[in-house]
Amino acid sequence: MAKGNTSNAVVPVLGSDASLNRYLAEIRKFPILTPEQEYMLAKRYQEHQDPEAAAQLVTSHLRLVAKIAMGYRGYGLPVSELISEGNIGLMQGVKKFEPDRGFRLATYAMWWIRASIQEFILRSWSLVKMGTTAAQKKLFFNLRRMKNNIEAFEDGDLHPDDVTKIATDLGVSEEDVVSMNRRMAMGGDTSLNVPMREDGEGQWQDWLADDGPLQDERVANAEEQDMRHQLLLEAMDSLNDREQHILTERRLAEEPKTLEELSQVYGVSRERVRQIEVRAFEKLQKAMMRIAGERHLLPA
Repeated sequence: MAKGNTSNAVVPVLGSDASLNRYLAEIRKFPILTPEQEYMLAKRYQEHQDPEAAAQLVTSHLRLVAKIAMGYRGYGLPVSELISEGNIGLMQGVKKFEPDRGFRLATYAMWWIRASIQEFILRSWSLVKMGTTAAQKKLFFNLRRMKNNIEAFEDGDLHPDDVTKIATDLGVSEEDVVSMNRRMAMGGDTSLNVPMREDGEGQWQDWLADDGPLQDERVANAEEQDMRHQLLLEAMDSLNDREQHILTERRLAEEPKTLEELSQVYGVSRERVRQIEVRAFEKLQKAMMRIAGERHLLPA
């Protein structure tokens, strides 16, 4: 690996999906680093641009990349390519990682891995080449999850109530939701039962990683949840008292209040309460992104 460049880290070769099983077996051989080992390696790379330290940081997190990449296999792209793009994101994360900030590498690298994979998907899917605004990206990578959450499994257009809920939760227009749902319906998922070889032996589902969480993934998820909670608390200060109260009662409470209940509290219409909620949510998102950017928690 060239000095100061993580892009040449020694990573097992992943030529195609046919070699995926061998690749997953190979990356399991790399040990998971302790917090102390990770910190010392990260400091060595940060201060001395030690290529061996960078290589160890990269290879110890290849399982995390594979795990994240599997979550995007429903977009019809080869898993091997998703993993390769995720590895590029991991290397960028290692290059910019600052161990003295107190978070583990996995917590920071997850942002880079996901960003790299998502950018690859957006470049590859013809349906989103019509436009890649922030709103379209948000819809593209969250619409299926939102539909699953509200059990909107039927084909065709969404029910108007479902469109309204998704638009409100994601802070986008209802027109964008309808449009993206129709455009995504044009692309089909790859079946997990498709044979991997010409002789018909082996299926996609045989090559998937263990569904159980990895050790570094559990740590990263716990730290990321704590980080998001801290960002949320700080970002809430950007809202006025009414916005904080309405957003809390509508989205953060265990038993959310209805628009009617809050309209009676403030003596305004239900539509006005909904508008305040949407505006407050948008302000909160922008504040969280700003704070995260200031702390270098997001890919540049």
